[in-house]
Amino acid sequence: MTTTTLAVLVPLLPFLGAAAGLLLGRRAPGFVRPLAVLPTFAAFVLAVVVAVDQGGGKAIDAATRLTPTGSVPIELALHLDGFAVLVAVLVGLVATCVQLYSTGYLRDDPRYTSYAALVSLFTSAMLLVVYSGDLMVLLVGWEIMGICSYFLVGHYWETPEARAASLKAFLVTKLGDVPFLIGLFALATDAGTFRITGVVQAALTGGIGHPTLIALLLLAGVAGKSAQFPLHTWLPDAMAGPTPVSALIHAATMVAAGIYFVARLLPVFAASAAAMTVLAVMAAITMVGSGLAALAQDDIKRVLAYSTIGQLGYMSGALAVGDRGAAVFHLLSHGAFKALLFLAAGVIIHAAGTNSLTAMSRMGGLAKRIPDAYWTMTVALLALAAIPPFAGFFSKEAVLSAAEHTALGESQVAPSGAGWTVLIAGLLTALLTAAYATRLWLLAFRGRGAEAPDHGRQPVVMNAVLWVLAIPSIAFGLTTGYLGDWFDGRALTPAVTTSVLSTGVALVGGLVTYAAWRHTSALAPRTPMGAVAAHPEGDGSLVEEEAIASHTEVYGSIASAPDPADPGRLLLGPLHRHAATGFHLDAVYHALFVRPVLAAAALVRFLDREVVETYVRGASAAPRWLGWAVRRAQNGNVQSYLSALLAGSLVLAAAVVVLANVTAGS
Repeated sequence: MTTTTLAVLVPLLPFLGAAAGLLLGRRAPGFVRPLAVLPTFAAFVLAVVVAVDQGGGKAIDAATRLTPTGSVPIELALHLDGFAVLVAVLVGLVATCVQLYSTGYLRDDPRYTSYAALVSLFTSAMLLVVYSGDLMVLLVGWEIMGICSYFLVGHYWETPEARAASLKAFLVTKLGDVPFLIGLFALATDAGTFRITGVVQAALTGGIGHPTLIALLLLAGVAGKSAQFPLHTWLPDAMAGPTPVSALIHAATMVAAGIYFVARLLPVFAASAAAMTVLAVMAAITMVGSGLAALAQDDIKRVLAYSTIGQLGYMSGALAVGDRGAAVFHLLSHGAFKALLFLAAGVIIHAAGTNSLTAMSRMGGLAKRIPDAYWTMTVALLALAAIPPFAGFFSKEAVLSAAEHTALGESQVAPSGAGWTVLIAGLLTALLTAAYATRLWLLAFRGRGAEAPDHGRQPVVMNAVLWVLAIPSIAFGLTTGYLGDWFDGRALTPAVTTSVLSTGVALVGGLVTYAAWRHTSALAPRTPMGAVAAHPEGDGSLVEEEAIASHTEVYGSIASAPDPADPGRLLLGPLHRHAATGFHLDAVYHALFVRPVLAAAALVRFLDREVVETYVRGASAAPRWLGWAVRRAQNGNVQSYLSALLAGSLVLAAAVVVLANVTAGS
């Protein structure tokens, strides 16, 4: 079979697995798990074969023209370059691990059949985005992921938080997709094609007539899909879904799609210095803001969610300085250790026997009980904190090195201001990342919370998956010398200056957090299991009260528990209260957008009921009254008819006399 044929099978197999799982799930439940795991695993194997065949060499293109459109043609096109084949391997690996893990994590779930099918469809859609050589085909996968995320985040639809989170994720991402779609059509109109290779060639030769406008429209969709400021607020809320779904979304699908899209079309964005500057500022705000928010969260999954937002900010920063190799390298590295972090968190939650114990301040005695999760999560947190020689160090260093070169004016793609913005924000975020990674490890495994009931040993498949993902989290960074051909031939070896700076600030962040934890632990009482922790007090404003009320309704009181043994409170000081609620961005959106929409809806309702319906009722009342009058006249009484005739004759005669007199007088 040719490479292109194998590539077609990669997204097709999970799709067929999803369809077969839905059709046979009720009739033959014994086939549900094999149909969930085997097609996805086969797609992963084929993705590896395609990557080996492509070998980082010249891109492989194949296309079939669809029905004529009369204008810009749409084609079923494949584009297999080094970036595409490596990202497909990541998607296949993480999706296979998630499907295997889910067989143990959701073994008693009554809706496992639909869940597994949606995960397979989710995987197929992302693989379609990765391999697609046409923007319209890419858009199909882009939107399928959006609807899959809606159903998967809302898997536990019985709970109000899951329903609210799924709806919010769908609406916020669609908010970005509207300008994104407009930008795609404008881009295709300027370039004369939807083929990605044609669009890139047009951008390189100056064939894009409105590069700034198009780039900004596309960035709106990227910000929504990849959870970048200011459309990032849906991602922490999406933790209401099953933990394996969080691993899939954060590591290999959905949020990675926006970064991958910009990497594929980087020349389009690079054609506008303004767009690159906007991307750099967006990345910087995302990195620093999410790092501060992660340091204030008590829910372990929300810490990891804000961590994902920050790491995606690193990728956006690499793209803002014109280095798509560093961006995709960090995407691959991050996918491995972030999937490991979420699945290890799932083991912690599973060990507690409930999906609600996610507050780190209430954890205790877990290191000895779940040693597999303890050691693998330690590895993943070291990779997240970019401590050498773990994978995160090499990929984060590639981003910072690219930013340094741009800041020094050595890049022909991005302005130096973008380089300085990304470099400074990246170093500050490295400090914050190490701080919240250390805090998570200390509170989760060395915390003073009461020990949860022991619900027995975890399923073997869940622990096995953790060790599989631990391998790339440790060793992937060591492959930089062998993957240059897949990354445009660019060597991704660390530079001395940024390596020393990033490692130094990471060590400072970790040590300061440890010292703060030792200080607070010496003074704090032990938190009893099941204790209810209150939210930090608000400032009394209506917006603040609504933010806290919404936060409590969706996540429960444990989401920002004021545990006196929390080093994050000591480190952030008065900033902690604001960081715990995401700097009140949801409250701001509620005041700026939700309230006006609700007020407008109330006005429309009033006009409809009190004005429009009044006219409708009046229009119906007039004929009704006329009919009543006619009905009263037609009573069948002959004397009444004669009386009316006589009265009418008299009135008519009087009118004739009056008219005659008026005529004679004139």
